[in-house]
Amino acid sequence: MVAPVVAVLALLVAYPLGRGIYLSLTDANSDNVGRTIGVNKIPDSFEFVGLDHYTDILTGDGSGRFWDQFGWTLFWTVSCVALHFLIGLALALLLNRDLRARTLYRLMLVLPWAVPTFVTVFSWRLILADGGILNSFFGSLGLPEPAWLSEPGWQRTAAIMVNTWCGVPFMMVSLLGGLQSIPRELYEAAETDGASAWQRFRHVTLPGLRPVSSTVIMLGFIWTFNQFIIIFLLFGASAPEAQILVTFAYELGFGRMPRDYAGSAAYGVIILSMLVVIVSVYRSWLNRNEKAALS
Repeated sequence: MVAPVVAVLALLVAYPLGRGIYLSLTDANSDNVGRTIGVNKIPDSFEFVGLDHYTDILTGDGSGRFWDQFGWTLFWTVSCVALHFLIGLALALLLNRDLRARTLYRLMLVLPWAVPTFVTVFSWRLILADGGILNSFFGSLGLPEPAWLSEPGWQRTAAIMVNTWCGVPFMMVSLLGGLQSIPRELYEAAETDGASAWQRFRHVTLPGLRPVSSTVIMLGFIWTFNQFIIIFLLFGASAPEAQILVTFAYELGFGRMPRDYAGSAAYGVIILSMLVVIVSVYRSWLNRNEKAALS
């Protein structure tokens, strides 16, 4: 009965992963990978080079570019997930109250998540462009007009803004579901004992949200660390300082000639390894906190 699932996982996960690891140990590129031209079949001519790519990447090959990208990727991920969680929690707390037209508010706040990402990103490109809506508004107030899409610092800020816009609805919906699962009796008991609003939030809401929040933070971290589409559609190849690890891996494999399949695969393996380590440490930290809370 599990054979179909195993077959799908092997086809969609195991084989690409194994192929990627294998290519990362070679010097494969678009010039030496086997291909078929008409009726002529050209065999592979790449060679095994072992861990050379990993050594070059992790040592920076004299440039230190990998670690700069890793630092920006980590900052981008932590910033976005923190904004997703804080804004999503604030909106969830607001929508969990008795409000008029609450269903309408929920629908409006979920729209950024429901709209296809490429539509959202292209819309933001128009908003952030020189002479766009946002800069025109700043200009009308006599404020500086940032070069959101051309200066490295503002490019990074724009990337975080757009990703926050796209990611908050998921966090809000997830946390709202967690809030609604907390028994009302706990709040009533805390209020009867004279607990303030802050004390109820700290000792009832946050512990009640722990199972949901720990999961969505972990998922948000993984998704944001690997968030390719927003940065790629927002800047293309015109923002080297805003490239995170996954977008640079794409550039190696598909954005230059010859296409560096081996280098791109090595980046992919390193990214996967980092995520496995980070998530494992995060899960261990959560387990320790849960054990400490129970004791």
